[in-house]
Amino acid sequence: MMNRGRIVTWGVCLLALTMPTWFPTSAMAQPMADALNDANETVIKSAVMIAAPSVVKIETSGGAEVIGSGRSMIRKGIGPTTGLIVDADGFIITSAFNFVNKPTDIIVTIPGKGRHVAKVVATDRTRLLTLLKVEVKGLPVPKAIPLKEIQIGQWSIALGRTLDPNVDHPPSQSVGIISALGRIWGKAIQTDAKVSPVNYGGPIIGVDGRVQGVLVPASPQGEGETAGVEWYDSGIGFAIPLDDVFRVLPRLKTGKDLRAGLLGISQAAGNQYADLPKIGLVTPGSAAEKAGIQPGDLILSVDGKPVVNQAQVLHQLRPKYEGDVVSVKVKRGDKELDFPQIPLAGSLQVQPTPYLGILPMRDDPEPGVGIRQVLPKSPAEQAGLKMGDRILKIAPATAMQLRGFNGRDQFSQLVSTLPAGLEVKLEVKRAESKKTETITLRLGAMTDELPAKLEENSTAKKALEKPKPAPQPMGGPRPPMPMPMPMPMKDEPKEDAKKPAAKPETGLIRRNDPVVDRSYWMYVPPTYDPNISYGLVVWLHIPGQGGKDADTVLNVWDQICQKYHLIMVAPLSKNADGWLGSEMDDILATVQEVRKQYTIDPERVIAHGMGGGGQMAFYLGFNAREQFRGVAAIGAVPSSPPKDNLPGRRLSIFLTVGEKDPLRPEVLEAKPKLLEKQLPLLFRELPGMGKEYVDAPTFDELIRWIDSLDRI
Repeated sequence: MMNRGRIVTWGVCLLALTMPTWFPTSAMAQPMADALNDANETVIKSAVMIAAPSVVKIETSGGAEVIGSGRSMIRKGIGPTTGLIVDADGFIITSAFNFVNKPTDIIVTIPGKGRHVAKVVATDRTRLLTLLKVEVKGLPVPKAIPLKEIQIGQWSIALGRTLDPNVDHPPSQSVGIISALGRIWGKAIQTDAKVSPVNYGGPIIGVDGRVQGVLVPASPQGEGETAGVEWYDSGIGFAIPLDDVFRVLPRLKTGKDLRAGLLGISQAAGNQYADLPKIGLVTPGSAAEKAGIQPGDLILSVDGKPVVNQAQVLHQLRPKYEGDVVSVKVKRGDKELDFPQIPLAGSLQVQPTPYLGILPMRDDPEPGVGIRQVLPKSPAEQAGLKMGDRILKIAPATAMQLRGFNGRDQFSQLVSTLPAGLEVKLEVKRAESKKTETITLRLGAMTDELPAKLEENSTAKKALEKPKPAPQPMGGPRPPMPMPMPMPMKDEPKEDAKKPAAKPETGLIRRNDPVVDRSYWMYVPPTYDPNISYGLVVWLHIPGQGGKDADTVLNVWDQICQKYHLIMVAPLSKNADGWLGSEMDDILATVQEVRKQYTIDPERVIAHGMGGGGQMAFYLGFNAREQFRGVAAIGAVPSSPPKDNLPGRRLSIFLTVGEKDPLRPEVLEAKPKLLEKQLPLLFRELPGMGKEYVDAPTFDELIRWIDSLDRI
């Protein structure tokens, strides 16, 4: 049924050219409103009748009854969904969401053509579309509105085949407008017409009956066929332009799934809309590395279009497919370099995290990095490195000279650019003899080994001091080893930062900002010292417990926070039923607020939670790599497929589940998927336990894991 109020609101646009220039009296207002209603209803009915013959009903049977697990679990719908004919020879496009449960049978009902068995031909995994085929000829194909003609404010009518069992009747319809273009990084248009899972795969049309796009669930951060489902009742819907669908239809007809084209770069940490598009990381073996793009390059243009911030780069790259080509211009030093026609890959080679096996001294401005602990069974232990030794320089074993560095973070970035298994040379100043010597060792792959006991002296307590310059080579060739740009997180203490005049607030702090509707509690140890960098534990509460669990949580954590230099912050969800992916921005804003007020160690920021909170922790870890270095999840699984390990932006996982937890099978199933992505994972199954918090021995491991997140 159409919304008459909405029609009245927008009716003026259709009759504006026929309206008299005088103003009606109040007595005439109602008849005029009725006339507008009738005129617009006629226009909309006409548009629907034009498009309706190409809108089909899709029914499935068999397959999984539920999709996903935990709080992301979606029960398979029992009703039909919608599709759109795109080729007269029986090809139909629809949303991939309709087939995520892997149905065994697919039946398509076509207006005037009856019911037909359909088969899946291929899926566009970057736009979440699936192409079906039925053995029917002579089907009506709708006309697409060229993307360049679609404008914000135009009417948009969403159609679906779900309410009326008779497909020869008009489809259901919801009237709205086009509210944004270029959404989901340039792949989708946005409508405020009512959209729900039952009409995913159906079209949105203009008032002339031409099709604007095909409705899909979509999310700027999430991936997979169910990404974006949480938006369906939010007044926002996304559609892939039919113009774009027709463009890739020949490729889908070949039966090969379409994947996103990957250049293999990560931009430097920062604000996507405010910061320059400087490259922070280049994935080994990627298209970017093969082309010669390097960390530190500043991107000037993509495919000839100038870019001035990180978001503009994403808008140019994200719509591309595997096999597409891209041309990139960068600035390196004083030179501008062109990299034309780079072929994009469909996947990146997942690399294990290189591993030396030391815990570095923190907050130390001296050149090099001090060793506060050597981890057991590590390359460092086998090479004879000792606590108190200081590593001054590093290079591959084949290099002519070794390179100095400034502190833990730059050393960690240097090591992250090297492959596991590479032989390297280290210049080391020994703690006992004070002599400097060069040792050779082979980097290993990161393991889940933790120190049996943590050394209490973990910081030099000089976090606010300016780092001292590293010694440089006196001449000769530079080693064949890239120096990655430093990767500080946003709002780190500046080099000239000074101790605040007023003592920062400590203890249990509750904050509420009614302007942006954001609340959280936090705990800062009474012994807080701004010269020490603190780890940040972002606690994501159990659904329904927001703000009520502070005392319970702190009964466990307060002494630990004091001893191991940790701050806890607990954002509060606005949704009583549990966390939503759309709340990520509020959580990140809270984290940034804490970082501005306290000295936070960027290598020890973790998302922690159990159940629904643990699932949100995974979501944050995978979608905000520039902020989080660890995910500690209890009885939880990721809501979407895990993402690859990234060199230089390592994400470590601490995952536990009780033996009696109903979610145990899903957690056990998630474990190999995480390991497959080469993510450093520590997994523990807790005998005899259900959905409780971890036991004492596992909690001790959790603390040692947090304190070891900056291991190298």
